[in-house]
Amino acid sequence: MKLFLLLGVINGFLAVALGAFGAHGLEGKISEKALATWEKAVNYQMFHTMALLVTGLLATKITGSGISWAGWMFFIGIILFSGSLYIYSTTAIKTFAMITPLGGVAFLIGWIILGTIIVKAL
Repeated sequence: MKLFLLLGVINGFLAVALGAFGAHGLEGKISEKALATWEKAVNYQMFHTMALLVTGLLATKITGSGISWAGWMFFIGIILFSGSLYIYSTTAIKTFAMITPLGGVAFLIGWIILGTIIVKAL
């Protein structure tokens, strides 16, 4: 599906930009712990950017709505997991850190769906 390829490209760009901003723009402005949290958000965003790209490529070969669900779970996971960590690391508002596990669950669901689809397709 072209949408997941486009979302992958956009998220890849954002992950690189946010990683650079964290390394150069936030250094010395937030604590080391908060900076490590920012880096974790960048890493998970990039990992799941790759998952979006793979999902988009597989959607050209595998039909069915399941592949779309996997892509949406990866995208929702990026927003909830990485997005909440970006906000939490710069504001220290704990409410945002409480959203992060929901993003983690979305990632897990996306991987389960993608794995199931791949096994069925083989």
